[in-house]
Amino acid sequence: MFLHTESRYTLSNMACNSCSTGKDGQPKGCKNNGTCGTDSCNKLTVFDWLSNMSLPNGEAPYNWVEIRFKNGRKYYYENSENLSLSIGDIVATQAQSGHDIGMVTLLGELVRVQMKRKNTKKNQSEVLKIYRKATQKDIDTWSAARDKEEPMKVKARQFAIDLKLQMKISDIEFQGDGSKATFYYTAEDRVDFRELIKLFAKEFKTRIEMKQIGLRQEAARLGGIGSCGRELCCSTWLTDFRSVSTSAARYQQLSLNPQKLAGQCGKLKCCLNYELDTYLDALKDIPKNDIKLQTEKGVAVCQKTDIFKRVMWFAYQGEWMNWYKLTVDQVNQIIILNKKKEKVPNLEDYVIDLPVEDSKTAFENVVGQDSLTRFDNKKRKNKRKPSNRNRNNKRKSKNNAK
Repeated sequence: MFLHTESRYTLSNMACNSCSTGKDGQPKGCKNNGTCGTDSCNKLTVFDWLSNMSLPNGEAPYNWVEIRFKNGRKYYYENSENLSLSIGDIVATQAQSGHDIGMVTLLGELVRVQMKRKNTKKNQSEVLKIYRKATQKDIDTWSAARDKEEPMKVKARQFAIDLKLQMKISDIEFQGDGSKATFYYTAEDRVDFRELIKLFAKEFKTRIEMKQIGLRQEAARLGGIGSCGRELCCSTWLTDFRSVSTSAARYQQLSLNPQKLAGQCGKLKCCLNYELDTYLDALKDIPKNDIKLQTEKGVAVCQKTDIFKRVMWFAYQGEWMNWYKLTVDQVNQIIILNKKKEKVPNLEDYVIDLPVEDSKTAFENVVGQDSLTRFDNKKRKNKRKPSNRNRNNKRKSKNNAK
């Protein structure tokens, strides 16, 4: 299932563990169709672990609120009217012109922490405020504007193709009051889209804003399923996009295959950085693969390294088929001797037979899940008992023969 669009308010086809999912695809536990108090059914959510804690006496609650818009876009607004808000409320917020409609996703002291982490400054000249809770008229206008986005995207892409512009329009987002449409696009180079904006304004009769995003941001907005079988990290919980280099794959001894290392955005997968620190810690005292051991028998070159088992394989130059397994400590001892300009006799004296793991203890097929024919319908032989009539006929034939 590719999450290219949202429902009117939330991703109603998803549910948290406490809710579970009913037959119709809606959460059946909270009865709020996705807008539960934990906000677990939405994208890029933050768990409010301070929600059950009361403030000290005389301490006023923090009056800033986190508001989420389409596809995980979030901003922070001041609750200057002291509205009674809760997570999941639909509110009308201030915009550069007009108003926008969004959902409350975070309240209280945790908003202060999030604003500090994202370096959001409270500049009084640019503070955006929350007007009110959205009325039914606001929601109807917002919903009608959202329904226009998909057909508009099809036409906008055709206009860009007709003008032969090297760009891809990936998403369109209407402002809550329907007065402005933001076109998100990706392009490798700068694009002169002045003529394109004229066509958009003439066709769609609304204010147009063009916003260029990167390939990772495009994948985060559209969503999808990764090669691991789960939803993309960038569209569910990952908020910052750190640079990923091929050295991360080299440290983890992964084959440099672009088709396997690239994600749906075409860039290197963000998950290559998840275990990188663990590999770097394990590689601190392990010699590099380009190390050569000097022996009286010849020069030995490293062929392979098992990082977590701390084992290295070496082969003499000219005898590439014969590998010798050494521990990291043994290799370090030989390197120290080589630095003193001393050579060891050979590698055979250092080879130790390491215990071999029994594969049967690691995995045992108890239900036949590795059988290729386990789902095939086996033919059953029909073993019918002879009827009484056939038995009587056989008896008569025997008596007549006698």
